[in-house]
Amino acid sequence: MGYCVNLLVVPMLALAGNWPLAAAFMITERIGKAVRTPARDVMLSHATKEIGRGWGFGLHEAMDQIGAMLGPLLVAFVLRSTGSYQASFGILLVPALLAIGVVLVARTLYPRPRDLETHTAELATKGFDRHFWLYLAAVALIAAGFADFPLIAYHFGKNASIPPLWIPIFYAIAMGVDAIAALICGYFFDRIGLKVMLIAAFIAAGFAPCVFLGNFSLALFGMVIWGIGMGAQESIMRAAVAGMVSANRRGAAYGIFNTGFGVAWFCGSALLGILYDISLPLVIIFSVAIQLAAIPLLWSISRAQASPTA
Repeated sequence: MGYCVNLLVVPMLALAGNWPLAAAFMITERIGKAVRTPARDVMLSHATKEIGRGWGFGLHEAMDQIGAMLGPLLVAFVLRSTGSYQASFGILLVPALLAIGVVLVARTLYPRPRDLETHTAELATKGFDRHFWLYLAAVALIAAGFADFPLIAYHFGKNASIPPLWIPIFYAIAMGVDAIAALICGYFFDRIGLKVMLIAAFIAAGFAPCVFLGNFSLALFGMVIWGIGMGAQESIMRAAVAGMVSANRRGAAYGIFNTGFGVAWFCGSALLGILYDISLPLVIIFSVAIQLAAIPLLWSISRAQASPTA
């Protein structure tokens, strides 16, 4: 259901004749994504057990970003060829139906994704342990301090430090880095665990001064760092949850995880927007400080997981 709503609503924008209807479609699309994301993460946690969850989630994020880049290119090509927004959005029905078809085939071939996980260590099944809640707190701090691209793009346009033509190019570069970083972080996550998340969080915390205070070159470097952070968030940040809860509790765990992450991102983005109108240095201080505050929590969890008595 989540995939159907999430994927089919976007082509329906071709039928939107006014902005309220278009807004309703976009809100519905977000609801569809909210429904499908926890279930998708649970299925991935089972399917990637044998190949390594870090690599599996990283590969998923890399493929997701490839699709995220190809989709707008397809829309741009159709728009250039036909000059019709209706046709450019309507063409997205083709990949949407193909994706739903793949999901249905997977549902037929693997009706019980949990069976893909041949062996799972026994974990507590009553509630979630302290490590999960500490991890959720760390993730929330990172999400709250990680500026969304619309704010960054607004700053680029307002400050005139980046030519308008380069703003979408900067974003495309960041998405490419995101895909590569997801694979690299996933590979190392399967070998050194949460330490790679700690390293990625430390690196990503430096994007704010680069993009908000830097010149063209420094802003580009900041977007590369921002892409590394995105790649880590969309791969190993989700992969780590599977190792903290039992298989029969992962649905609830991923639901709580995605809710906590989303709420923290929303609140942090709102606060960053308010601070932007007050003082740019305050934006940078808040962004860097709150992301770095997550590192001691990640370090504590990493040490506990590495301990034989953990």
